[in-house]
Amino acid sequence: MEENPKAVLVRISGRVQGVSFRVWTRARAEEFGLAGWVRNEDDGSVRALIVGPQGAVSAMLKEFWKGPPGASVSAVETEPAFYETTPSGFRISH
Repeated sequence: MEENPKAVLVRISGRVQGVSFRVWTRARAEEFGLAGWVRNEDDGSVRALIVGPQGAVSAMLKEFWKGPPGASVSAVETEPAFYETTPSGFRISH
């Protein structure tokens, strides 16, 4: 039996824009088999919706602390996310 997907809305702060954070996030999320999206916010943070098995979501949250080369992450804040239908794939949102 497959476990129910977990959905988390994440806000990543620090030096996370202008360092390919969104492209890196999509690549890592796809490696973990996660669905969702990532986008830059006006306040300089990056926001992401991560949906998938608990273990994969937890692994991705740890990866956010590392980020791509050039990033300097100061905070990773999470909150439960709710959705009508499971997103398919992982996209960069603008």
